[in-house]
Amino acid sequence: MFTLNPAILSALLAAALFGASTPLAKLLVSDVPPLLLGGFLYLGSGIGLGLARLVRDRGWTPVSMNSGEWRWLLLAILSGGMLGPVLLMVGLQSMSASTASLMLNLEGVLTALLAWVVFHEHANRRIIIGMAAIVAGGILLALPDQLTPQTNFIGPLALAGACLCWAIDNNLTRKVATTDALFIACSKGLVAGVINCMLALVFGLQLPDISASLAIMALGLAGYGASLVLFVLALRGLGTARTGAYFSTAPFIGAALALLMGESTGPFFWAASALMCVGVWLHLTETHEHDHVHEPLEHEHTHSHDEHHQHEHDFDWDNSEPHSHFHRHTAMTHKHPHFPDIHHRHSH
Repeated sequence: MFTLNPAILSALLAAALFGASTPLAKLLVSDVPPLLLGGFLYLGSGIGLGLARLVRDRGWTPVSMNSGEWRWLLLAILSGGMLGPVLLMVGLQSMSASTASLMLNLEGVLTALLAWVVFHEHANRRIIIGMAAIVAGGILLALPDQLTPQTNFIGPLALAGACLCWAIDNNLTRKVATTDALFIACSKGLVAGVINCMLALVFGLQLPDISASLAIMALGLAGYGASLVLFVLALRGLGTARTGAYFSTAPFIGAALALLMGESTGPFFWAASALMCVGVWLHLTETHEHDHVHEPLEHEHTHSHDEHHQHEHDFDWDNSEPHSHFHRHTAMTHKHPHFPDIHHRHSH
């Protein structure tokens, strides 16, 4: 019987929520300045997830993070929470939602490139060819015929900048992926939302009315907040590059929704769609298996007692799974299909 890996399901659901948010944000970008719109999107995410965490934990519970992890999280907030959404809104001002949605496939490419080059995740030929197809599609989308008559390359450059910011965010978030996902997403939303909204007020931008503000914040909670929680859960099980590959389905969801909303497209759009579909298909059908060694490791995260979690408990355990506690992994050598998750970050 076929069963879908929970981490893959999380990545696909994250993609669906984020992908749908792009054409919906396009409806708002003409009425609200990009800086303020990005701020309210993340503010809605932070407030909504903060309330969800309070309800789940029946009050405020602290998290255990060392100084290095706090540094990674703050840098991720700066890149993905403050800069990324503002650049996206700037791009949406001069591009159609369907074209902008497809261009967001570059996020997966840049995420994987950073994961390979900077953080040394393993890459194989299939993934590299898929990335090349997605980049080729992105180049087609950036050609002048894809832009509105009044604009130039500002839109594509802003979209590419947003993708780079989120790619940096994705790789930095991987460093803290074992921390409570609700806390990570809530922190990003509150810090980025408050700072961007304060900057907007300093620059003299006018706040939208209550109904528009609530609509933007609700969109942020779903498209950025819930999506980010699911993305963090996927990072634990798939690693950065593979999570980015599955997340590459988001642009197609956004483009499809934009077309259903009545946008028109040209031949370059469909050629780019075909190239990007090939790239994403190559990613989704990848398998990776070889003999590998698990070095001794100690950490804490939610887990069940699978082949990687055979350990004793130094407390009374009621046999409930999944559960979370500090545990130790002993050295192990074996072979099975795997991704570069938190237990498979080994050299090749």
